[in-house]
Amino acid sequence: MKILVCISHVPDTTSKINFSDGDTKFDTNGVQFVINPNDEFGLTRAMWFKEKQGASVDVVNVGGPETEPTLRKALAIGADTAIRVNTEATDGFAVAKQLASVVKNGGYDLVIAGRESIDYNGGMVPGMLAGLTSANFVNNCISLEIDGTSAKAVREIDGGKETVSTALPLVIGGQKGLVEESDLRIPNMRGIMMARKKPLSVVEPVDASAETASVKFEKPAPKGAVTLVDADNVGELVNLLHNEAKVI
Repeated sequence: MKILVCISHVPDTTSKINFSDGDTKFDTNGVQFVINPNDEFGLTRAMWFKEKQGASVDVVNVGGPETEPTLRKALAIGADTAIRVNTEATDGFAVAKQLASVVKNGGYDLVIAGRESIDYNGGMVPGMLAGLTSANFVNNCISLEIDGTSAKAVREIDGGKETVSTALPLVIGGQKGLVEESDLRIPNMRGIMMARKKPLSVVEPVDASAETASVKFEKPAPKGAVTLVDADNVGELVNLLHNEAKVI
């Protein structure tokens, strides 16, 4: 079984986020980048298939040279080879088109993507990728078993869970629950050294125009922000709290 895991290069959630050029561009200065958490759950599940069923595992990213350390980390975790599509990740459709080209050229049986990335939270790439490659698709996947060319998956739905059976080739949008958080792997020194020798190929992009563009960014209000009450309205507020809300 050939598995391809899609890896997004995203800012660490502990990084301080800023914007530049009149809040029209994301400022990467001082930002630490990591493997997208939903993708990391998928990569860990792929490693299980490699170790238990002898699957081969490739990882792919759409981005510039700055994303290669993230791909190397995936190799250190245990992936066999890495592919970087040499173009900026713009909108979801353009990314899906690039990934679809890699999938078709590689002849993959299973493609594991995170259901969404934690930077833009678009949640559209896995579904579009399945459509572009004519593969079956399971989103919000929290469990996956493969037996030959058949797959059994569990996905989250409103109010519960749903178990589905399908056939390969298959694209899943994975998330937390696909593996336990305790099963996530931290690269050890041996893995890091081996990753340096594993192939990381750079492929040129196919023609794919972006269908959307970010116009402007805006930070949310700080947590715990307090709205000040005009002094002239304090008496009215006290009256409402005492007589209507029954606050003594």
